[in-house]
Amino acid sequence: MNKLPLASVVEAMLIGTGEAVSLDQMRRAIVDVGEVEGGVAKLNERIAQVIGELQAACDGRPVELKETAAGFRYVTRTDYAPFISSLKGQKPPTYSRATLETLAVIAWRQPVTRGDIEQIRGVRLSSSILRALLDRDWIRVSGHKETPGRPALYATTRAFLDNFGLKSLDDLPDADELLTDRVQEALLE
Repeated sequence: MNKLPLASVVEAMLIGTGEAVSLDQMRRAIVDVGEVEGGVAKLNERIAQVIGELQAACDGRPVELKETAAGFRYVTRTDYAPFISSLKGQKPPTYSRATLETLAVIAWRQPVTRGDIEQIRGVRLSSSILRALLDRDWIRVSGHKETPGRPALYATTRAFLDNFGLKSLDDLPDADELLTDRVQEALLE
């Protein structure tokens, strides 16, 4: 069997899986199969170099190779999302302002309790909002607060980071860009 070029192997893994692939997952797959040009010497550095080359090759194209919390994946640039949605015959899901504010409070102040969210937003929190965020796997129960009643503490998930194209919570935009004045003030207290 001929050994395959590393760049082609990495690109095939990224396209073939259709999901984020970490450098470690790529390295393990390459070591397991072992049929790449140059062998496995300095494999991490070589994979990182290939990733950089693939990212540069996406300049001016409708797709980009993005790093998220779970690894690297090809994504369609946002300018082209309406065309993809039209092909699928689906409209992207829409979320109420209350749902997005709740998600924002959890993302910026995690871990938080339901009571914390209600205090920050200044309104009662609907159970359906938390259920929708849990079902979407954007938040999870990360523990329980050591107070009477031991209320659940909510935090974001890796799926949240991946869905929003973030490597870490440090990549969140400033709260003042997205939230109402009332919620901004409460978050900044």
